[in-house]
Amino acid sequence: MENTALKTETQDALLTLADVRAAAKRIAGQVVRTPTLYSKTLSAITGAEIWLKFENLQFTAAYKERGALNALLQLDEEQRARGVIAASAGNHAQGLSYHGTRLGVPVTIVMPKTTPTVKIMQTEAVGGNVVLEGETFDEAYAHARSMERQLGLTFVHPFDDPQVAAGQGTVALEMLEDVPELEALVIPIGGGGLLTGMGTAARALKPSIGLVGVQASLFPSMYAKLKHLEVPCGGDTLAEGIAVKEPGTFTSAVLGQIVDDVVLVGEPALESAVALLLQIEKTVVEGAGAAGLAALMTHKKRFAGRKIGLVLTGGNIDTRLLANVLLRDLARSGRLGRLRITLQDRPGALFKVVEEFNRYQVNILEVWHQRIFTSLPAKGLTAEIECEARDREQIDLLVAGLRGKGYDVEQVELG
Repeated sequence: MENTALKTETQDALLTLADVRAAAKRIAGQVVRTPTLYSKTLSAITGAEIWLKFENLQFTAAYKERGALNALLQLDEEQRARGVIAASAGNHAQGLSYHGTRLGVPVTIVMPKTTPTVKIMQTEAVGGNVVLEGETFDEAYAHARSMERQLGLTFVHPFDDPQVAAGQGTVALEMLEDVPELEALVIPIGGGGLLTGMGTAARALKPSIGLVGVQASLFPSMYAKLKHLEVPCGGDTLAEGIAVKEPGTFTSAVLGQIVDDVVLVGEPALESAVALLLQIEKTVVEGAGAAGLAALMTHKKRFAGRKIGLVLTGGNIDTRLLANVLLRDLARSGRLGRLRITLQDRPGALFKVVEEFNRYQVNILEVWHQRIFTSLPAKGLTAEIECEARDREQIDLLVAGLRGKGYDVEQVELG
């Protein structure tokens, strides 16, 4: 059996409840004290009792402000005058830039040259000086460290820093103040700063509380580190905010002592969680911010009947990407469909098919004909018809009706 006293001592040597409480006092009134609200509908869907912490309501739409501000407020006068630097293309860049500018501290953010223009503009809009360097985050990070040494700037790490983690931990103080009966926190993990801070505070305040981290299946870096596994890490995930290939040294040491488990979630679950939060809670959440809900949907039996706290960590998602996520969710639920139908290339062939759509009251959105790039005979063609229905059953009835009329019909499914 593990030595609990040793675990507590090791943890306290790295980060303590006192550190988090000091951070809360330091940043009070300078960040939004976001609400923690019960979700009746999401609780019914998942089988757990769910409370949501709306960190997407911060000014820069993410919890990262807390840790960035806590670090900024501990600079001495010389450090404040010289300024700070970070490598980030995400929420840390905006949080540090916003509060640094507000406090009169120059902020430099190094981003890869491949960073989308919208992220550069968002960071500059809140006062950050953006430097583009390298093709990858690692190259941008190395350049930021080089500038730190050359210019005497203070580097503010997005997660692997006790001051930053202490600031993030203030989220747990607020949640347990609002809902002391919470039995577990299910928290997204990228580099681990949020769960390190929150877990330290929550475990000290309520030793029995469950602490579960969530990572995208494509980026299981902390999952692999804590479980001593070698697994692939990389890919195009919706949860870009937690797409970290190498977790922090400091955060890994703390989480290795306090976390109960880390679970993985796939891309379909992340997409569904983003869509559900918009449809049910009327709130925009980015992929990483929806990871906690995705975990409850993926591992329902594990959390059923328990009082669970989830943090909606951020709401910075590209609007076009959000539109795609919502449309894909409609397709998965059966509200949208695409049928691939083989026809004979003769007058009236498409009209007869359209009559069947009308018969079953399925709305046609778009039609594509394909005559050339097909394996069908020269007199054959393929029509792909995108359509909208009440539910999956209505489209299934249409497909059965078309097949009953002799048509070769294939439903194009999402992965």
